[in-house]
Amino acid sequence: MRNRLMAPLLMSLAFWQAAPALAQSSTPAFQTNASEAQRKASNNQASAELFYMIQQLQDDVRRLQGKVEEQQHLIERLQKQGRDRYIDLDQRILDLSKKTESASQPAATGASGETEGGGGAIETRQYRQPGDEEQKAYNEILDLIRNQKKYDQAINRLYEFIDKYPEGDLTVNAYYWLGEVYLVKPQLEQAKQAFTIVATRYPDHRKAPDAVYKLGVTLDRMGDSEAAKRRMQSVLDNYPKSSAADLARKFLSSASG
Repeated sequence: MRNRLMAPLLMSLAFWQAAPALAQSSTPAFQTNASEAQRKASNNQASAELFYMIQQLQDDVRRLQGKVEEQQHLIERLQKQGRDRYIDLDQRILDLSKKTESASQPAATGASGETEGGGGAIETRQYRQPGDEEQKAYNEILDLIRNQKKYDQAINRLYEFIDKYPEGDLTVNAYYWLGEVYLVKPQLEQAKQAFTIVATRYPDHRKAPDAVYKLGVTLDRMGDSEAAKRRMQSVLDNYPKSSAADLARKFLSSASG
C-alpha cells in the first residue's frame, strides 16, 4: 500500500526535475527557426536590391548606347558636310578657272589661273567692310586656329562664314585661313584649292601675295617643285614690295642652291 502511494509521488518529482532540461533542449530549435527566417528575409532583400541595381545598370547601358548612336550620327553628318563642301569648293574653282580664262588679265595667267609674270599692275577693287557681328565671328575663328588649335571645328566655321558673308574683305581672309588650316592638317589638295581661290579671284587683295606664296609651298610639299618655283616667281613679279616676296626670294635661292 505504501509503495502504491509513493509511486505517483516519485513520478511527479521526476517530472519536475526533468522539466528544466526539456525547456533548455527546446530553446535552440526555436532560435534556429528564428535565425533561418531572418536569413531568408535578408536574402530576399539582397535579391531585391541586386535586381534593382541590375535594372539601373541596364538603363545606364541603354542611355550610353543612345549617346553613342547620337555621336555616330553627328560624325556621319559632319563627314557628309565635309564631302559636300569639298565638292562645292571644287565646283567654285572650276567656275573661277573658266572666268579667269575668259576675262582679260593685265598679265598672262598660269595653268592654275593665277596671275603670273609681266609685272603688270593689278586692278584694285573696293571690298565690303565687315560689321560688328561679322568681325566677331571672324575673330572667334582665328582664336580656334591660333590659340585652341581646333582645326576641324575651325574648318566648319570658315565654310559657314564664307556662306554667310560672301564677297567681303574678311571673306578673302577666310579663304586664306582655310588654306592655312588644310596645310597644317595636312590636306594638301584642299589647301591648294583654297589658296588658288584667293590667288585667282582676289589678286588685288592684301592676302593675295601670301596666298600665292603658300600655294607655292603647298605645291612643293606635293612634290611639284617646278610649279612651286613658278608661283614663287609670280610673287616677285606681281607683288615685289610685299613681305611674301622676301619669303619667295629665299625659297628660290635655297631651291637653286
